[in-house]
Amino acid sequence: MKIIAVANVEQQQEIQEKKMNAAAEIVFTGECPEPAALRNFDTLWLLKDDADPRLAGFFPGRPVLVNSVIRTLDAYPPNVARINGWPGFLHRSVWEAATGDPALFDGYFESLDCRVVFVKDEPGLVSARVIAMIINEACHALGEQVGSEPDIDLAMQLGTHYPRGPFDWLRKIGPTRVCQLLDRLAVADSRYQPAPELIRRCAG
Repeated sequence: MKIIAVANVEQQQEIQEKKMNAAAEIVFTGECPEPAALRNFDTLWLLKDDADPRLAGFFPGRPVLVNSVIRTLDAYPPNVARINGWPGFLHRSVWEAATGDPALFDGYFESLDCRVVFVKDEPGLVSARVIAMIINEACHALGEQVGSEPDIDLAMQLGTHYPRGPFDWLRKIGPTRVCQLLDRLAVADSRYQPAPELIRRCAG
């Protein structure tokens, strides 16, 4: 399988750390390729935030992966699976994916030696939604002077055995991404309203 992956440097490094099936040739590019250049590839991964989703239309009937944490499948052609390509998620041992055509992806991830869990087509998938909410609660706690950033991070790591504390995750992911996801989720449920401290960090 020959894959073209539109990815930034950090995403490339995370994928290389996963040590996928050597028979899967992944060609990385930092820029969206011209449509003519796609003819030599079996499948496409659009991982950069600014990657043009219309490129998926050049692979009709073939699997395409898109880093789409917030936008749901109705924004894409039917051959797309959404994954979480936020910083810190691609090198995980298990990927989350949402697709409207599970049969198209039958055996696809296995052929890459990549474990996958198919989840509902919802903003945030699962882990990003959970981590965004943990970050938001940590920002509320900081704003209420419950503790300092290092104290809150340490408490979460020791108390829940999380590998990262919420502010460590916030620095890794970036406040804008977290706020955008929470804003989208808050449309249906006000519990997800971003904390004032998080909004301040987005503005700063």
